[in-house]
Amino acid sequence: MAHLFYLYRLLNNVAFWSWFRNGLQPPLLLHSYSLYFDLSVVCSQFSSGWTRERQGEGVMVRVKRDWIIPPIRVLENSKQVPENLVQIKSDKIFTGEVIYKLEGPGVDQAPKNFFEIDDKTGVIRSKRPLDREKYSSFTLKAFALSTSGERLENPTTIEIVVLDQNDNRPVFTQKQFTGAVSEFSVPGTSVMSVSATDADDPMTDNAFLSYSIIGQESIPANAVTKTMFGINNETGTIYTRDVGLDREVVKTFRLMLQVADMGGMGLTSEGVAIIHVSDINNHAPQFHPSSYSITAVENRMNYEIGRVNVTDFDDRGTGNWEAKYFLSNDPYRNFAVTTDSVTNQGILMAAKPLDYEAQNEHILFLTVENINPLSDKAPNLPVSSAIVVVTVVNENEAPRFREDPIRIVVPESVAPGTLLKSNIAFDPDKSDLRYEISRDPERWLDINRHTGDITARRTFNMRSQHVKNNIYVAVVKVTDVGGVSTTASVAITLKETNDFPPKLLPRIGTVCRDARRVASGLVLTAEDDDLPPHAAPFVFEMPDDVSVNWTVIQVNDTHAMLQPLVDLGDGEYAVTLLVSDSGKPTLSSYAQINVTVCLCDSFGDCKSEAGAVFGSSMGISFIALIVIMASVGLLLLLLLLAVAATSCGRRHHIKKGAGLLVGDSEDDIRDNVLNYDEQGGGEEDENAFNIDLLWNPLDAPLTPPMPYYPVAGVRGKQPIRKDAPHNLPSPAYPRRPPADPTDIEDYISDGLQAADKDPNVLPYDTALIYDYEGEGSLAGSLSSIASGSSDEDQDYDYLNEWGPRFQKLANMYDPR
Repeated sequence: MAHLFYLYRLLNNVAFWSWFRNGLQPPLLLHSYSLYFDLSVVCSQFSSGWTRERQGEGVMVRVKRDWIIPPIRVLENSKQVPENLVQIKSDKIFTGEVIYKLEGPGVDQAPKNFFEIDDKTGVIRSKRPLDREKYSSFTLKAFALSTSGERLENPTTIEIVVLDQNDNRPVFTQKQFTGAVSEFSVPGTSVMSVSATDADDPMTDNAFLSYSIIGQESIPANAVTKTMFGINNETGTIYTRDVGLDREVVKTFRLMLQVADMGGMGLTSEGVAIIHVSDINNHAPQFHPSSYSITAVENRMNYEIGRVNVTDFDDRGTGNWEAKYFLSNDPYRNFAVTTDSVTNQGILMAAKPLDYEAQNEHILFLTVENINPLSDKAPNLPVSSAIVVVTVVNENEAPRFREDPIRIVVPESVAPGTLLKSNIAFDPDKSDLRYEISRDPERWLDINRHTGDITARRTFNMRSQHVKNNIYVAVVKVTDVGGVSTTASVAITLKETNDFPPKLLPRIGTVCRDARRVASGLVLTAEDDDLPPHAAPFVFEMPDDVSVNWTVIQVNDTHAMLQPLVDLGDGEYAVTLLVSDSGKPTLSSYAQINVTVCLCDSFGDCKSEAGAVFGSSMGISFIALIVIMASVGLLLLLLLLAVAATSCGRRHHIKKGAGLLVGDSEDDIRDNVLNYDEQGGGEEDENAFNIDLLWNPLDAPLTPPMPYYPVAGVRGKQPIRKDAPHNLPSPAYPRRPPADPTDIEDYISDGLQAADKDPNVLPYDTALIYDYEGEGSLAGSLSSIASGSSDEDQDYDYLNEWGPRFQKLANMYDPR
């Protein structure tokens, strides 16, 4: 091998280096060389530095001395340690002692202790083996110092390069590589790529890798014997080499791989590649068998009636294997077919209830295909089909309502017994039906058990809590002879009718004496239990016989004002008014208003006579007021004296042997016995109470209502009830007890409602007058019972025998 040498000056010494392919290296010890050169050309003075003469110029140029050291190359993993690498010398060694120092990574910086220098000779040596994979190079600084530490030369840089050795095996980047290839792929189809790494120098052959396949296994084993795959030895790409990849034959291949450095001649490592053969849709699904007989029960829907089977050799669980079924010859769409994702069977279902009476057999045609389209490498076969015969099984069907809910529109005031709905249900099996009402909270309906005709049992009431948005809901039930039943709701829409006359409010009030002049009066309104349009606006009218003294003025749709036409004196007046609603037909009612005419204060309220006097504009003087009060007091005193005189004049003594006697003594103790007034007259006395109250209500004579008009200036007679007109017609009470015990609640409610609205009886919250003591009683007033004896016929000696407590009484009647 030819060597090129390089000559350079090193500390006034001449050194020779050989030039190899990888750069400068120290001279080899095993070889000797003969070199000839002209020193007169190279150097002229060693003591003062290097000089070089320029050709063509006759001048000498002085060049400044400096250390020129090429990179030092050291093999890694060297066993010759310590090893001298290079020696450096300074020109100052001729003038005095020189001390050499070395600094940098590998010496006094991390990593430390790899190199050292002899401070006397300047020899640089390695202290331990180097590893290029850890440290590929070192850059050091060399110094020449005097004994006093003074720097003699500029520091020079020493580059140490670690040369690589093939001491690392290549390694695959994965323990196991996995890839896939479609079945029936053509040769040359790329499958996957593998890779490896080598820690050696990538610029040398130590890291130049080569890939190869050293073994092939098939799963199932020995299914394929020929080599199916190859690999690119430089890139590691695995590709198909031969035809015949069939997933139904071989599902997986296992390849043993090898990688070697030095271009395949060095160190090696092994790896594994798993290649799965992926499925393509090269098999169409096929029915097995191709004909089926299935039974289905009528009147059921959305349930499975049977299954059909298909076979498919493609990969199970994929779109190439999953079947999709199509159904034909089903014009009414009575059936549906779905796919079982686990078994791939076709599930035939009844989408609608089947009717045995309409059609007892159905013939269906089924076809099948995969979810994924069929590959062009699949055999050219017709689409598989099957015939399914469905036989319908008869069963006892439940009765059916013609509509659910059963809708009825009827006025709320419909008469009991009115037919509301008929022909509401039928039975597909033509059997007899039995009807009943299963829910009717207000008991408003009746139903014929045999025909199903729904009739009104009672008049409806839109104000019932069970009526929501004018709709009342009930439930009816129908049952066939087999005991199969069906229910349906009955939605009754109630139309508002004018059922209730308006009521006038208030029934009692006050009107100021001067109401006619100031255009004021009693404000009246009306209320109606009906809903619009059968309520407001109301019309207020006054009968002709009353309109002489009073008038009613319409204020708005719901209010009116009652005013007198003439000046009326203070007192109470009964005024009868007529109020009508706007319903069709119009309903009206008479009402008696008890009006009190009085003198009013500034707020429009009645005030007493004394208040009227004090509030009069005329007024009275204080002295006149004192005189009036004194006169009233004098009259009271005279009245008390008269009463006392009368009491004294009635004293008498009781004489022995003669009943009640008048006493002789003025000090008779009987003065302390008070004589109370009588309790009232007998039947002839009609001033104390109304004799009509003693009548039996069943036998009381019917007297027409008489309007009562008090004379102006005279206080009229008080009505029996001030909150309701007197002697108006009473509502009809339920007299006949119910035939059904379950109706007793309705019976009591109707009676209570009639009593609450009866204007001829006292309100329920007043003190009751028990005036009727039984039919046929002829007892008269106690005031008509006359004593059969007089005071003279009485003997009061027995009073002396009653003890000291009755002695005072005995002295009154027997003053012995």
